[in-house]
Amino acid sequence: MKYQIELRHLRYFLAVSEELHFRKAAEKLFISQPGLSRQIKFLEKELGVILFERHTRKVILTAAGVYLQTKFSNQLKTLSHTLDNVKLIHDGKKGELKIGYVGSAMQNVIPNLLVNFEKNHPDILFDLKEIDNRKQLDDLLSFSLDIGFVRLERVPRALEIKTILKESFCLVLPKNHPIHKDNFKSLAQFKEESFILFDSKYSASYYEKVMQIFDDCGFAPLISHNTIHSSSIFKLVENNFGISIVPKSLAQKRGYKIKFIELDMIPQQTTLSVIWNKKNGNPILDDVLALL
Repeated sequence: MKYQIELRHLRYFLAVSEELHFRKAAEKLFISQPGLSRQIKFLEKELGVILFERHTRKVILTAAGVYLQTKFSNQLKTLSHTLDNVKLIHDGKKGELKIGYVGSAMQNVIPNLLVNFEKNHPDILFDLKEIDNRKQLDDLLSFSLDIGFVRLERVPRALEIKTILKESFCLVLPKNHPIHKDNFKSLAQFKEESFILFDSKYSASYYEKVMQIFDDCGFAPLISHNTIHSSSIFKLVENNFGISIVPKSLAQKRGYKIKFIELDMIPQQTTLSVIWNKKNGNPILDDVLALL
């Protein structure tokens, strides 16, 4: 079966499916609304299906339209990625790897990975973005990322996960706090303190593990602030808004008037894992995974 469909028809369809409004989609595409409507009707006629239910004030995707939106959005991103790689190859690069990561992965894991990888692959462009755990899952599923570094224990079935680091937690205190390594006995010493923690949205499994630490010590923490950024935690602790618990790798951060006490006497540890999409065809990904 042959179709006279062009790449622009797919872009037009996706714009309307995202906006669910022909005028807004036309403005986004910088074309006229009547022209956009004609192109969508051409696409529907060519496929022999109805993609949109058109009403006076709104547009609704049909079941066929929803299916096409799901398939086209991923395939168009894959195609765009391929075309980007063509340009990189023309410019003397062998390809690109898009990496997402939580902040703690940038302390040692990712720098060491890039240094070792570039010894044998000097012509790779790395696109690095600090992204929270949940967003990394979404971006990997949509092929907006090639690989992610997360603090999660379970991922969707379309993704693969492999633990690459297990580490202790550390208590974070202001520099002038009376408790230090020599007089620290247990977390129970801080049951009247306020805690600044990573938000449960950062990672539900990570948050639950931290809560287990408090459960074992026999008290529920007084949580004054939640955030998804370690820099925010450290700044709040520095200014005496509370204390915190973070992965040990973050204890290497400098530039704050804070101190760390490693909680190496408790059973709880946190894991840093690498995740990727099973269907990702980027050949650079295989080389990075082999090195990891």
